[in-house]
Amino acid sequence: MPTTVQRIPEVKQNAAPAVSFEDTSIAFSCQSDFKLRKTYWLFALMNKGWLVNLGTFFIKIALKLQLPVKNLIKSTIFEQFCGGESIRDCEKTISKLHDGHIGTILDYSVEGEENEKSFEETTLEVLRTIERASESADIPFSVFKVTGIASTDLLEAVQKGDVLSNEDKAAFERVRERVDRLCAKAYERKVKIFVDAEESWIQGTIDALAYEMMERYNRERPVVFNTYQLYRWETYNNFVKATETARERGYLLGAKLVRGAYLEKERIRSHEEEYQDPIQATKEDTDRDFNKAIDFSLNNRDVVSICLGTHNEYSCQYCFQRMKQLGIAPNDEHIWFAQLLGMSDNISYNLANAGYNVAKYVPYGPVEAVMPYLFRRAEENKSIAGQSSREFKLIEKEIDRRKNQR
Repeated sequence: MPTTVQRIPEVKQNAAPAVSFEDTSIAFSCQSDFKLRKTYWLFALMNKGWLVNLGTFFIKIALKLQLPVKNLIKSTIFEQFCGGESIRDCEKTISKLHDGHIGTILDYSVEGEENEKSFEETTLEVLRTIERASESADIPFSVFKVTGIASTDLLEAVQKGDVLSNEDKAAFERVRERVDRLCAKAYERKVKIFVDAEESWIQGTIDALAYEMMERYNRERPVVFNTYQLYRWETYNNFVKATETARERGYLLGAKLVRGAYLEKERIRSHEEEYQDPIQATKEDTDRDFNKAIDFSLNNRDVVSICLGTHNEYSCQYCFQRMKQLGIAPNDEHIWFAQLLGMSDNISYNLANAGYNVAKYVPYGPVEAVMPYLFRRAEENKSIAGQSSREFKLIEKEIDRRKNQR
């Protein structure tokens, strides 16, 4: 897809230090020479699409056959993108991110079976992340996926307006109770909590639950944050309407702005089932709506608090330049930036160094159980235009810089 050159708005006042995403001395300041070289070789491998496909194929087979590959996975891709197998294992990562003035978002990334036992176990684990977050300013957010605590088929049936059996009605009430338990705990412990976005055929149900929780718990401060996928053509207008509703009903809107993560799945399903494709026609349309959402949020800070969940350098630049223009302090409590652990350190560390609010998603869970997440990260690095190459070249640049300093 062709890209267009986008112009950064002219800065009218210097409300914050200059930020350069090319400054590798800041981006990798917390990495030893050994860790940097290890990361270099990992991204060098991930930069080869055929090798990612081959490696993913053999790892899946090895895990299925219960071959002894766990230690290899744990010391490579798992170490790069995950904090550990438990909250306790993540403490070292939390501390290291703290050294870079970056917060942690503990993300329990286990994708279990769809049964009541699994849903309850996931709920209890997310409650533990909220408890841990309440103990430290280093963990500003908790997060959960509704499909981690509810049946996808049930969420879809509710969205379609299907007539539910008494059993399904009772199951959905349990879903609502779990969501409420998480949001109530976040409110009680003064922790902000993200409700992650998912596929369009269940997102309506998720939105309804999120807004119900916002109206209940966001009266005094933003606690519950819904997620808005701007690669859907209807999202920007939905976001504006949600803000208007929040203003009318007297609660605050928490919004995590992302581009989206299910593009291929969405397009395949819309084609197969012959309904209108929910995805924007072009990437430029997505970029336009994402940046419009930034502007709208900054101009409605009395109601809206945002977190930009993005690895897109231009959108991050656009946001902090607009903040400068509007005289908004870098550490304004209504504005956060977030990236995934192991990716885009040039964005995270340089923004944090300039005083902006930054957090990293830190996935965790047993190695075997988080492999679906890791496979998606590998695929994402392969499919995002130039992502692996960008990471690889920045690391290479920092290795050369350190050599020349000696």
